[in-house]
Amino acid sequence: MSDIDGMELDEDRLVDVPISFSSEAKGKKMSKANLPVSAGDTLPWFERPLEMKECEFRPDTLADVSGHEDILNTINKFVETNRLPHLLFYGPPGTGKTSTILALARHIYGAQNIRQQVLELNASDDRGIDVVREQIKTFASTKQIFGGPVGGATAKGVLGGFKLIILDEADAMTSTAQNALRRIMEKYTANTRFCIIANYTHKLNAALLSRCTRFRFSPLPIAALRKRVDYVIEFEGVKITDSAREALLKLSRGDMRRSLNVLQACHASSTPIDSKGHPDPTIPREEITQTNIYDCIAAPHPEDIQLILKTLLSSDITTSLRTIIDIKTKKGLALADLLSSLGDELTRLEVPKQTRVLWMEGLAEVEWRVGSGGSEGIQTGALAGVVRKGVAVMGNEKYN
Repeated sequence: MSDIDGMELDEDRLVDVPISFSSEAKGKKMSKANLPVSAGDTLPWFERPLEMKECEFRPDTLADVSGHEDILNTINKFVETNRLPHLLFYGPPGTGKTSTILALARHIYGAQNIRQQVLELNASDDRGIDVVREQIKTFASTKQIFGGPVGGATAKGVLGGFKLIILDEADAMTSTAQNALRRIMEKYTANTRFCIIANYTHKLNAALLSRCTRFRFSPLPIAALRKRVDYVIEFEGVKITDSAREALLKLSRGDMRRSLNVLQACHASSTPIDSKGHPDPTIPREEITQTNIYDCIAAPHPEDIQLILKTLLSSDITTSLRTIIDIKTKKGLALADLLSSLGDELTRLEVPKQTRVLWMEGLAEVEWRVGSGGSEGIQTGALAGVVRKGVAVMGNEKYN
């Protein structure tokens, strides 16, 4: 009898401990496609996961996506005809690129299959060639046995048999990784579709661009922003004035994410606090005003812009410069914010063409210098000088 046969086992000390392997957690990063439902209560409003039906702020279907109807119509035709190509979504942040592709993935695969059929990577983190060679290539080279298409047109075709790889912020990928990716896109086209999401296409390899069907997501129109913002305001019970709502839509500049962030910040600041520092539900919330919106975004108030504009058009250069510096100091404003607002106001004035050209050219030059690291003080003087020079060229009595 061997030593092992003669060993006595202490059954009381045997405990069923679940065995976990390190490979099970490898590459399992939290993303919008597999975010747990329990995380939604503490998330920003624009990141609420799709599974949370009671507070569904991120679009669930393509019909829920605000704006870009032409893009959505084209994508729907791709799905109906079972001819989905590799996609490239590009444009400014907060315009619905990621929301659109996630809604498309849910439409094709259904909520129960999206985790098996979709690989979502953020190239800001996973940007090297190792990710392309390991995670992306491994996922693309294998064919899903279970989890086919769900109802609708896809059930009659083969779209549900494809896998989908979403590369968010792909313009942050290294050139080496982009070169490796283009070969994978060619080799596994029969099994996988890619959706590349980027803010700037000039940072992407030309070979990648030629393999994708491009869709540019422009800044959202006011009507599309209003639709989603009104929905969130009604659901969360936000108390906000009409003027504050209009200011929020205007200052968001077509960025849905920014509008919801600012709305949530103002809503949180209006929460009454008791003596212990905890929210007090017995006290009604304060109404969000236009001033709250401008203060949250740190944008110059319209009254301040009108005062600066009036001074620049009717006073001498010394008084104008003193007024601008005084408002910047008291309100904590940056010259870049003043340039943008002043440029909008100056374009609305009825002035000769020579003056308008002089103003726009001068403001563009000042903005470029500020962005290149120029002195705020010196460029503030340059701003006042540009506007006063345009007034002198115009020679109109009402401005003198």
